[in-house]
Amino acid sequence: MNLSPTMQKYILHWGEMGTRWGVNRTVAQIHALLFLSNRPLHAEEISETLGVARSNVSTSIKELQSWGLLRTVHQLGDRRDHFLAHSDVWDIFRVIVEERKRREIDPTLTVLRECALEADEDAMLEAATRAKMDQVLGFLEILSSAYDDFKHLPPTTLQRFLKAGGKVARFFGGDERDDFGVGDARFDGKPRQP
Repeated sequence: MNLSPTMQKYILHWGEMGTRWGVNRTVAQIHALLFLSNRPLHAEEISETLGVARSNVSTSIKELQSWGLLRTVHQLGDRRDHFLAHSDVWDIFRVIVEERKRREIDPTLTVLRECALEADEDAMLEAATRAKMDQVLGFLEILSSAYDDFKHLPPTTLQRFLKAGGKVARFFGGDERDDFGVGDARFDGKPRQP
């Protein structure tokens, strides 16, 4: 497959962004290639197009499939597996957020909840340290709960909600700053005592 200069730039940048998000560069580039492609591609074609080893393509495809970002399709007269990426940006967003929550947030919440229970028995734990741990737990529980509330919304409703974000923020009040002037450090919405 011949890539236009714009496709090359997009794929290279997607790979670069992938590394910043903790995703292998080749995995991200293959995802970008399959997203931009207007037809399913087989592994050899992916390897040739991106100039990466066939074994690297296989490993990357397995990773993308484990995230639910690719599906395997078959073509008449061709025994090879062909791969197709989600073509809807909102589907991709939902899949990635759901997987990151499942892989990162949920296990962290489990450990933080265990720490909260164990903290009651930990005589060496200072109250200020416990408060910090409770803040992180509260923050992640709010995020997780909000995600659960919004994940089933249709894309059009979610788009309207996101576009209204600034108006909603102004409705609920100004931008409060913490002691360092970098944003609201609270998670519970209660005013701090002087």
